[in-house]
Amino acid sequence: MTNYVFSLSLPTNWTSSTVFSSPHSGRDYTDSYFEKSNLSRNHLRSSEDAFVDELFSSAPESGAPLMAAVMPRAFIDLNRGADELDSAIIEDVKPTKGNPRTAAGLGVIPRVVSQGRAIQSGKISNHDALDRIAKYYEPYHQRLNGLLKQTTDAFGESLLIDCHSMPHTALDNISVRGGSRPDVIIGDRFGSACAPEIADQVEAAFRRQDFVVARNLPFAGAYILREYGRPTQRRNAVQVEIDRALYLNEASVTKNEQFDLIKRRIDRVVLELAKISQAPLKFAAE
Repeated sequence: MTNYVFSLSLPTNWTSSTVFSSPHSGRDYTDSYFEKSNLSRNHLRSSEDAFVDELFSSAPESGAPLMAAVMPRAFIDLNRGADELDSAIIEDVKPTKGNPRTAAGLGVIPRVVSQGRAIQSGKISNHDALDRIAKYYEPYHQRLNGLLKQTTDAFGESLLIDCHSMPHTALDNISVRGGSRPDVIIGDRFGSACAPEIADQVEAAFRRQDFVVARNLPFAGAYILREYGRPTQRRNAVQVEIDRALYLNEASVTKNEQFDLIKRRIDRVVLELAKISQAPLKFAAE
């Protein structure tokens, strides 16, 4: 199933309580959006989690759903609260206090992409901002929330894998024990979004495929984990950040020669994550 908001791939044999979501891999940039931007196509795409939905595309074959955004992160950021409105890009909005992401231009309607590059000159109207939220943000979250509820009702629990990628430079000052640079950051908001034993299993699945893994630093998880991670209700959520340099030419936003190899390793991780909780199908796939 694909519409202008999201694509949803459901398994034929739904056996897992794991749900995969890629909220930043959307790449449906309209011509009018490019015309309004100050940036080149590649610069505009620099904050996109390019091809992450493809890296995790084996989820349905492993018995788990995969949901992915269609619209790009530079247009609407699904990993922010709907109230994270930036007065520097949206007209008639009061300045937000105490939210460093919004102050930096990374609200629900982004003002900048990576390296602080301004997306456009001037502001958009309050009407246009709210229209984006109503047309693209709210339907995505309504469907994701419904999917997780459906899964929890059927299996008694759910595990959301919130799939992302990170710039290689984000890891310049990060190392794990032994001094190795991490390939993957597992975020559980320091235990508030996921039961420790579940987060440990997610981390172990990546380690078994020879990824160097760190936990929570520099990325612990944002709105999606805060909203959907309810471990006391058996609704767990984990954010996965993959170093883009492993599979991507970041400057050109194209797959590098290692993409297929990395995808095969991710396929094996996905299979393990889907097996964290498996049970017979209790409802029909849509």
